[in-house]
Amino acid sequence: MMSIKQRIAKRWAKRAVKVTKKWAQNPIKTQQKVLMELVKTAKNTAFGRDHDFANIKHYADFVSRVPINDYEGLRPYVDRMVAGEADVLWKGKPLCFSKTSGTTSGVKYIPITKESMPTHIKTAQNALFHYIHNSGDASFVDGKLIFLQGSPILSKTNGIDTGRLSGIVAHYVPSYLQRNRMPSWQTNCIEDWEQKVDAIVGETLHEDMRLISGIPPWVKMYFERLKEKSGKSISELFPNFSLFVYGGVNYEPYRNVLEDLMGKKVDSVELYPASEGFIAFQDQLDSKGMLLQLNSGIFYEFVEADKMFDKNPPRISLAGVKKGVNYAIILNTTAGLWGYNIGDTVEFVSLDPYRIIVSGRIKHFISAFGEHVIGKEVEQALHNTVQTHKALVSEFTVAPQVTPDEGLPHHEWWVAFEKPPKDLAIFAATLDSEMRNQNTYYDDLISGGVLRPLVLRTLPADAFEQYMKSIGKLGGQNKTPRLTNDRKIADSLSKLFQIK
Repeated sequence: MMSIKQRIAKRWAKRAVKVTKKWAQNPIKTQQKVLMELVKTAKNTAFGRDHDFANIKHYADFVSRVPINDYEGLRPYVDRMVAGEADVLWKGKPLCFSKTSGTTSGVKYIPITKESMPTHIKTAQNALFHYIHNSGDASFVDGKLIFLQGSPILSKTNGIDTGRLSGIVAHYVPSYLQRNRMPSWQTNCIEDWEQKVDAIVGETLHEDMRLISGIPPWVKMYFERLKEKSGKSISELFPNFSLFVYGGVNYEPYRNVLEDLMGKKVDSVELYPASEGFIAFQDQLDSKGMLLQLNSGIFYEFVEADKMFDKNPPRISLAGVKKGVNYAIILNTTAGLWGYNIGDTVEFVSLDPYRIIVSGRIKHFISAFGEHVIGKEVEQALHNTVQTHKALVSEFTVAPQVTPDEGLPHHEWWVAFEKPPKDLAIFAATLDSEMRNQNTYYDDLISGGVLRPLVLRTLPADAFEQYMKSIGKLGGQNKTPRLTNDRKIADSLSKLFQIK
């Protein structure tokens, strides 16, 4: 018999889907309206005055006045906000700062405002509502839910709450979800990730867990600790576990190992949240890609990824995008981020409605030999190879080897296996063939004798957890890049595991 909570959830879900369909059916008009509302609201800010927002009437006006920025480009304005100044990038002062550690900018303070915060919460809610509506299953609302996240302990920066995004959001989770939510506040505040996971295992081991959410590598760690403690699969421990919600990294390289730990197939919903805004969520169980959120206070721009580092890269709005093109995604938001390159690349898999996949990071690629291999390609190649050889991979990264001790240059794959294939040499040959199918430039370099086929380096199942711990980035929102154009990670792994 369906509970009252399930009936209410289904009613809310129906309403949420109806609202989504309304703006999804008018995408260009919706985005134009968002842009003009953003400009109007911010025209009297320091940034708005500096960039003549008062005279912006169309998208072309906006492009001519507002350059593409990264954090360093906006830093002079952000520094003024951090110092306590109001009306800088957005009206008033920020509600919070999401504090992150950048590789090039050091500590970054991403503003979250009273206008942008509700979109983080509402979009996450809508993702669950779409799942309920499309699956007809709202049973998870009657059990326990867990969101593996960073500590909710916040500091103050000139009177403004400051912390990790997941920790900030924890303070704004609706009360109806808080009652079923785990872990406890005390456990969530544990900073050391390994201690925190052990505490979460202790709290949840005998609970009726139904929805589990987090970044796949850290959910994997949680599942492994549960299995070690109980000797049971996750489905045996949590027979009513029915929904896995994830984001941050591509799920496919983890799917086999996580399903093996689960002991059964579980529905999954992909999210695309960022400190800068909640960008997309998977709105259909059987459709590839995530629905771009066009009515959530974000105006999107796109630049073809291979033109991103040109002097004046051509920018287009949603009206000009095409399927199958790798785009850098640029945000303009109710948090006052203008022309902001978040560093991700996306690809449209549908234009009606507009659905995307995250194809990689603009700085995470290999092009040491002109091949420009991206994250989507290495992930798909490994996924296909793992399926063929019935192996299980916990994590991996790829780096170029430009000056090998002997032989031709090559790509070097560092792969941590949960279950290695029967024959590593055949596995490597299949993987190289899959990569050649994914990237024609790589194929040309192999067939032309410029590169030799890839070299496979095998690692222990927990190798990347050990690596992240060694650099002080275990847990939270931290994740290992899947590919890099240098050898920093590869050399660290080589040293850590004494592999030559």
